[in-house]
Amino acid sequence: MFVDGAAAVALNLGMSTLLVGMVIIGFGTSAPEMTVSVLAAMQGNPGLALGNAYGSNITNIALILGITALVSPVLMRSQLLKRELPILLGVTILAFFHLKDGQITRLEGLVELAVLLVVFIWMTLQSRKESSHGDALETELDQELKHMKPTKAWVMLVIGLVLLVISSRMLVWGAVNIAQGLGVSDLIIGLTVVAIGTSLPELASSIAAARKGEHDLAVGNVIGSNLFNTLAVVGLAGAIHPMQVPAEVLTRDWLVMFSLTILLFALGYTRKALGEKSISRFSGSVLIAIYISYTLYLIYSVVL
Repeated sequence: MFVDGAAAVALNLGMSTLLVGMVIIGFGTSAPEMTVSVLAAMQGNPGLALGNAYGSNITNIALILGITALVSPVLMRSQLLKRELPILLGVTILAFFHLKDGQITRLEGLVELAVLLVVFIWMTLQSRKESSHGDALETELDQELKHMKPTKAWVMLVIGLVLLVISSRMLVWGAVNIAQGLGVSDLIIGLTVVAIGTSLPELASSIAAARKGEHDLAVGNVIGSNLFNTLAVVGLAGAIHPMQVPAEVLTRDWLVMFSLTILLFALGYTRKALGEKSISRFSGSVLIAIYISYTLYLIYSVVL
C-alpha cells in the first residue's frame, strides 16, 4: 500500500519517482528512527540515538539493498550516480567533522537540520525542472496507479505508513527491553536491535518496489532514508540534547558507513561499464556478508 500510494502521489504531484522515493518514502520510513532518537535524547541516552541512526544507515545499504538485490537485481541509473549518491557521500563526510571532537553540540545538530532542508529544497526544484522538460525518470507503473485518484493515493500512503511505523515500534519496544535485560550498552542496542527494527519499513518498501520493477523507488528509498538518518535523526537528537560521542562510533561505525557508501559508487560505475545490473544477486550476497561480519564483530566486542 505504501509503495503504490507513493508512486501514485509522484505522478499526481508531477515529481519523478526517484524524488518521491527519497523524500516521501525516505522520510516516512525514517519516522521510527526519528521517534526512537528523539525519545533517547530526551531521556539522556545519546548512545541509543547515535547507534540507531548510523546502525540504520549500515543496515539500509548492507542488509536492505542486499536482500532486495537477491529478490530482484537492482539497476542504479546515471542520475543517481551523478547527483544523489555524491550528496549522501558529502553528508557522511560532514558527519565525520561533527563526530571527530567527541561530541555533537546543539549548534551542530541545528546545522545538520539546515543542511537537510537545503538539500531537499534543491532536489525538489531539480525534479520539477526535469519534469517540465520531459526528462523525468520513467518507471513501469501499473496502469491503475497512473489513473489513481489523488485522495485514494494519499489514503494508501498514510495508512501504509502508519501500519509500518506501528509494527516496527512494537518490535523495537520488545527487543530493547530484552537487550537491556541482558545488560547490553545503549550504543550496541542502537546499532543492532533498534537499527534492524526501525529499518523494517525500508526493507518492506524496497523489496516491494524492486518486485514491481520500480528500481528508482528501491534505491531512492535507501539513499533518502540515510540522508534523513544522518541529518534529521542525529540533528534532532543533538538539537534537543548535546551528545557525547564514544570513540568507537567514529573509528568503527562511521568508517563502516562511509565504506559502504563508497562501495555503492563502485558497484554503480563498475556494473554500468559492464552493461549489467548495478547490484546483482552476487553483489547483494556480498553486502549481506559484510553486514553479518559487522554484526558478529559487535557481538564479539560485547562478549569480550
